[in-house]
Amino acid sequence: MPGNKKTLMIKRYASRRLYNTETSDYVTLEDIARFIHDGRDVRILDLKSGDDLTRQYLLQIIAEHESRGDSVLPIDILTDLVRSYTTQATSIVPQFLEMSFQMLTERREKLIEKTSISKTEPDFEAIKAKQEDFLAAFAGDFGNRPIALAPNKRNQKGEAHDKTEELEAIKNKLSDLQEQLDKLKN
Repeated sequence: MPGNKKTLMIKRYASRRLYNTETSDYVTLEDIARFIHDGRDVRILDLKSGDDLTRQYLLQIIAEHESRGDSVLPIDILTDLVRSYTTQATSIVPQFLEMSFQMLTERREKLIEKTSISKTEPDFEAIKAKQEDFLAAFAGDFGNRPIALAPNKRNQKGEAHDKTEELEAIKNKLSDLQEQLDKLKN
């Protein structure tokens, strides 16, 4: 679906109005969200400076949907994302999220192919196995250093949880995201 047409260029004027260069008219954030939903890749540039503002506007679209109650991201995931900006995990979080969403997208596309032929359940075990392989690869890259996606939590005896428990929590959160995506699809 994505890439069905060339990237749609949107220019932001000094007045902060967004201009669709393809149709020569002004657009809103909702219009941009609809373009993306329809499979278009969008790039938003500041007309004066030439700065790429795409990330800023995509985050704004997500924030507006979340604030209206169209919640996709659980609070725990949002909290971990905020934490990742202040920990050593900052460098791995973008890669981890990109790979996770890529796996979800690939799985969704395969599911759509299969459901057009027959009704089947998603292969969550295969998704889980890919996530475990991915996490194991990151754990290997960091040697004995813990992956600090969240501060170390302590059990009742005051002992820190080990890396395996933290990875299991991440897997559970990704599984929750997959379930929410499946619900949205239906």
